[in-house]
Amino acid sequence: MISSWEQSSSKADKSDTKSRLAETYREAALSVTITTLTDVLAFFIGTWTSFPSVRSFCLYTGTAFVFCYVYVITFFGAVIALNHKRVKGNQHWLTCVQVKVGKKSCLYNACCLGSCSSEPPEPETGETESEHPMSIFFKKYYGPFLTGKWIKLLVVLLYGAYLGGSIYGCTQVKEGIDLRNLASDDSYVIAYYDDDDKYFSDYGPRVMVVVTDSVNYWDESVRNDIEACVQDLENINYVDRNLSLSWLRVYTEIAGSGLININSKDLFINNLPVLFQYFPSFEWDINKTAEGIAASRFFIQTVNVTSAVDEKNLLNQLRDRAKQCVVPLMVYHPAFIYYDQYLVIVQNTIQNVVIAAGAMLVVSLVLIPSPLCCLWVTFAIASVIVGVAGFMTFWDISLDSISMINLVICIGFSVDFSAHISYAFVTSGESSANEKAVGALHQLGYPVLQGAVSTVLGVVVLAAAKTYIFRTFFKIMFLVILFGALHGLVFIPVFLTFFGYLGKSLPITGTKTPDLKFFSKSRIQYVRFRSNKDCP
Repeated sequence: MISSWEQSSSKADKSDTKSRLAETYREAALSVTITTLTDVLAFFIGTWTSFPSVRSFCLYTGTAFVFCYVYVITFFGAVIALNHKRVKGNQHWLTCVQVKVGKKSCLYNACCLGSCSSEPPEPETGETESEHPMSIFFKKYYGPFLTGKWIKLLVVLLYGAYLGGSIYGCTQVKEGIDLRNLASDDSYVIAYYDDDDKYFSDYGPRVMVVVTDSVNYWDESVRNDIEACVQDLENINYVDRNLSLSWLRVYTEIAGSGLININSKDLFINNLPVLFQYFPSFEWDINKTAEGIAASRFFIQTVNVTSAVDEKNLLNQLRDRAKQCVVPLMVYHPAFIYYDQYLVIVQNTIQNVVIAAGAMLVVSLVLIPSPLCCLWVTFAIASVIVGVAGFMTFWDISLDSISMINLVICIGFSVDFSAHISYAFVTSGESSANEKAVGALHQLGYPVLQGAVSTVLGVVVLAAAKTYIFRTFFKIMFLVILFGALHGLVFIPVFLTFFGYLGKSLPITGTKTPDLKFFSKSRIQYVRFRSNKDCP
């Protein structure tokens, strides 16, 4: 918005606030609308995930984007208009008291008016003195440099290296969250898990097996069914059957020795104190009521659970065996809430990314007047996502619910850079693809760069945080902004000069538009001959 306002002075009456603001909205409003729609869609699609924390985050952030959009197209425009009236009246930027400007120095004018000069544009160049030096840099130096033939080749090779490294990183990505990462770096929990790994890494979680319904434990056939189910669970490779603990198994052995009789309901219930006399801890494993035993539990000890893959396999096998049991069983351990992530994290992530990328394509097709450029916007989104997911591996970030939230952010933020540049390219009135790319960089190169740098500066404080969650947010946000800006300022402008200019007609021939700078002299003569006119 600010960049479009600064450039509107060369396209509209500089003193007419209304015409300049109209020109500003003509240049910026649709681009802002495109990126807002895609951001909001990306986050609202993220609410379809099965993780409540991700749903809450995406709902909150998507709604925040809606309010930001309303603010930008209403209040912010009004502020720009009022500020322009203040500048025309030579009023101080803070006190609004009228000041003398004249031929004062740039520093004086900046301190008083908020800008170096408000002089009219130069007649020869059409540039305003207030135009930012970075915009001039993108127009005169960076744009022509990037559109050079050999530089384009170098950019293509650079992108090939980027894509190859990203794809390799995606194949090496790790799933799951280390429970240490849920605590602060100086928490005693870190030391606990370190010692646990050092001394007890051979042992996994001690899993609770719960009989969830009231069953007739005094019935021998029911006891045999329960024992068969427990043994079936013990036959899993991750379970050491010698470390299992079953009150019913011990109670049956005591009854088998002839000390007690448990073959009727009254005898079974009344003789339980004998079991508790020898094994007091078993009293905590039985929920006894007036009607009988409402529920009970046993324990099995898991071993050799050393990775997220082992945890996922353990959880699947335990639940499958419990589901096959004729007695209603449930297996549980507090750590299962984290293991559950591994079962759906990849599926949910891919689902959200694919659906969001499809939504981005639809929005781009509706609002950007070039189907091919819409495909390039979607390509940029996919490319940035692949890059972030791949380089997560190199920065020691696992795929979990925390990084999944940031990947949803990635979808929303990555579209901003490429959509702005692509829209400026296709709406440019220049005659060649290279000139269109230079014009797009001149118009939006500095705002894109400024947005990227300001966002990184806003989150860089999180790099020193003592919590894994905040550090992960910074790392992924940094990758998103870095790769998004790289696509918007380097890759997409170059690729658009190759493919983004196709599909439009030459004014003289009705054929698809080439960039005549890449044609040989004989081909230009051929075009002139076929058109029967002078080639412009």
